[in-house]
Amino acid sequence: MGEHVEIPQQHKAVVYDNPGTISTRIDMIDTPEPGPGEVLVKLSRNHEELLKWKGLPYPTSPGQIGGHEGVGTIAKLGPGAEQSNVKVGDRVGIKWISRICGNCRESWAAACFEGFDGVCFNQKISGYYTPGTFQQYVLGPANYVTPIPDSLSSADAAPMLCAGVTTYSALTRSNAKAGQWVVISGAGGGLGHIAVQLSARGMGHRVIGIDAAAKKDLILASGAEHFVDVSAHADDEAMKAEVLRLTGGLGASAVIVCTAVNKAYAQAIGFLRFGGTLVCVGMPEGEPQGIATSYPQYMCSKMLNITSIAVGNRREATEVLAMAGRGIVKTHYRLEKMESLSEVFEEMEAGKLIGRVVLDLQE
Repeated sequence: MGEHVEIPQQHKAVVYDNPGTISTRIDMIDTPEPGPGEVLVKLSRNHEELLKWKGLPYPTSPGQIGGHEGVGTIAKLGPGAEQSNVKVGDRVGIKWISRICGNCRESWAAACFEGFDGVCFNQKISGYYTPGTFQQYVLGPANYVTPIPDSLSSADAAPMLCAGVTTYSALTRSNAKAGQWVVISGAGGGLGHIAVQLSARGMGHRVIGIDAAAKKDLILASGAEHFVDVSAHADDEAMKAEVLRLTGGLGASAVIVCTAVNKAYAQAIGFLRFGGTLVCVGMPEGEPQGIATSYPQYMCSKMLNITSIAVGNRREATEVLAMAGRGIVKTHYRLEKMESLSEVFEEMEAGKLIGRVVLDLQE
């Protein structure tokens, strides 16, 4: 019944061979059988991501398969999966949250029902104690894989499954309206340049991008109205003065911090106009620190808000993929082989990567 696909007994996977470092190796592993309600996806593209921060409850175990933005075609349905809205041959994506329970309840709380997929009490995170998408075949729940629009290539779709949906959700939570100023810190990075496009082209915001000088062209090409060089100002007060000048003296309605730097959060409060919102996205490495300038007196006097986003939900994933399919947002990326992943991680850790890297998982 349905299309028949040849499935190998084993396939290639990239595993973390020394957790806590950026070292990886390629292993041959057994191809799993989909269980009840699951699908087996033959992956073709995966957007890379390097996750390294303190605060996770447990370290990644040796041999863990990483990755959480994979795109491929359904190769096999598990028992009962034929009742879902997907079939063999459909192109789908695996997100950072690879599955939610759909019914978590804690008396007054129901995260799944309220659209808070990122805090589902029974969630599974792809690549963290659940086999991720740095491999050629992966399992996923039939009711939680994300259909990919026909108008969008797999390579263009992969970064939307985490970077895209996360920044789209962040912009939505900022409550910035069309025509208002939005500052994006880390605007030339993998998340940042997607956020610039979604903000400027998808939501009609006036965008100021902040990053290193080497990323100026990408930021302006992504739709930012102004670029602010982080290294061209004597101190934080000088950078604040520049943002206030560009926004006519009031400041921005929202600041989206995409970079994983504590100093960027401390700077962001000063960029906001009255009633403005800081959205936390980037997760700084090292010991957790508070936002240095978020004094209650200052926050109250300007009626400022601080919110955050872990990742978007299913509806937001579908919406951002549709926007990408219409050409509103396009990731700046290059293709690499699985064997190059450790070198890509080194480039990311050194802060030299511009845009994104998408892995070719099928040779």
